[in-house]
Amino acid sequence: MKEIKKILVANRGEIALRVMRSARQMGIQTVAVYSDIDRNAPHVRYADEAVCLGEANASVSYLNIDKIVKVCLEQHVDAVHPGYGFLSENPLFANALANNGIKLIGPSARSMELMGDKLTSKQLLEKHQVPMVPGLNEAVRDLSKAKQVAKEIGYPVMIKASAGGGGKGMRIIESEQELESMMERAKSEAASAFGNDAVFIEKFVTNPKHIEVQVLADQYGNTIHLFERECSVQRRHQKVIEEAPSAVLTEEKRKEIGEAAVRVAKACDYEGAGTVEFMVDQDLNFYFLEMNTRLQVEHCVTEEITGVDLVKEQIKVARGEKLSIEQDQLKIHGHAVEVRVYAEDPQNNFLPSTGELKVYVRPQGPGVRVDDGMELGMKVTTHYDPMIGKLIAKGANREEAIDRLIQAINNFRIGGVETTLQFCKFALNHEAFRSGKFDTGFVGKYFQPEILQEVDEPTMLAAAIAAVSSLDEGTKTPFFTNQKSMAWASRKSY
Repeated sequence: MKEIKKILVANRGEIALRVMRSARQMGIQTVAVYSDIDRNAPHVRYADEAVCLGEANASVSYLNIDKIVKVCLEQHVDAVHPGYGFLSENPLFANALANNGIKLIGPSARSMELMGDKLTSKQLLEKHQVPMVPGLNEAVRDLSKAKQVAKEIGYPVMIKASAGGGGKGMRIIESEQELESMMERAKSEAASAFGNDAVFIEKFVTNPKHIEVQVLADQYGNTIHLFERECSVQRRHQKVIEEAPSAVLTEEKRKEIGEAAVRVAKACDYEGAGTVEFMVDQDLNFYFLEMNTRLQVEHCVTEEITGVDLVKEQIKVARGEKLSIEQDQLKIHGHAVEVRVYAEDPQNNFLPSTGELKVYVRPQGPGVRVDDGMELGMKVTTHYDPMIGKLIAKGANREEAIDRLIQAINNFRIGGVETTLQFCKFALNHEAFRSGKFDTGFVGKYFQPEILQEVDEPTMLAAAIAAVSSLDEGTKTPFFTNQKSMAWASRKSY
């Protein structure tokens, strides 16, 4: 059993705060690391200790393995929680920590390597009866071979980067005439993004859903799943809305996909919390996509429906404890939906929106949860991911969860930057989402930027009046931001 008294959180923003809160509840001290522009960030103030890593550029701060390991040694930390993004799935980081006697709260470097390469993982998992999309699970560099494979499985096909993620190195090909040019583009993009131009070909599943399964494993071979999450509302292959459980899976299919996810985790000797992602077709056939060897952004909805604190479970596993939960003890309680609040402009192709948060008022209410790492006066910059935070609502059923989330969106006041909140409200209200009959093409099928220009003036006026009423008498001064939305704030905010 490894004693863990002090944890360094190798991350920033909302996930750093999220990890620190669970650690504090367990009586564990925390160390924050930060770049110079994050000096006054909430996660820095919340930690027991904090150390500056240097300039804002992630390559010299949050991605600098040598600096972070040095801080670990100087601060005498027992373990590191990597959060998500940055170094969370980097086997070099995992090895560097291990070589210095520091425990990574996550899987081994070997598990990361096995699941980090799509071709390697597919070849491994075929032996464990995990469903795969029809295709060739090896690198295709020769055009004639690519044409042969595509002809055998039938168009449309998808070319994917072996080391890829986030939509990079991916191309949909409708016919043989497009194959050569699209293949070269995918290889070039993959080489640029990942330093590896290997690509493979698989059948393109039309109108797929993106459904993932949360798994948890200890160091003794015990592995369980904590049900699934629906993550099909995406832009640029990045998730915007997630929910648990899925609205379309039957109990039989839920059991099947959960058991498949457990087989994936066991195949790579996984340890800790991870997520197995699947593509699901219209007939509810599911196919392995990839495994994320870390905590997911959307882990909150799983916590809400299971009552399990996934961060605490990660720490317990890292200490060498056996899982305290067995599969048959887990039950789904209600429904939870999450929207990611990005500083992006949905009316301008979801491009990032930078600036100061001149208004920032979190919503409250029954079943409402806000996980964020920002506050009034902070700036959204180009240096990091533009996610401000996550807004989650839980209800006794899906309808109640959605309704609570819409009300929470109405009560979330953000001024100074554009956000995805109104897009999320549009999506949650859409008949396709309400019915559960939507897929990863939701944005392309149903969303047009001009939809958000149809401002509901009575709602906006009521919101403005409510915001002003909540401010101290004698200090309230209404103003219009230079953004597309109306906002209100106190003079004391400046």
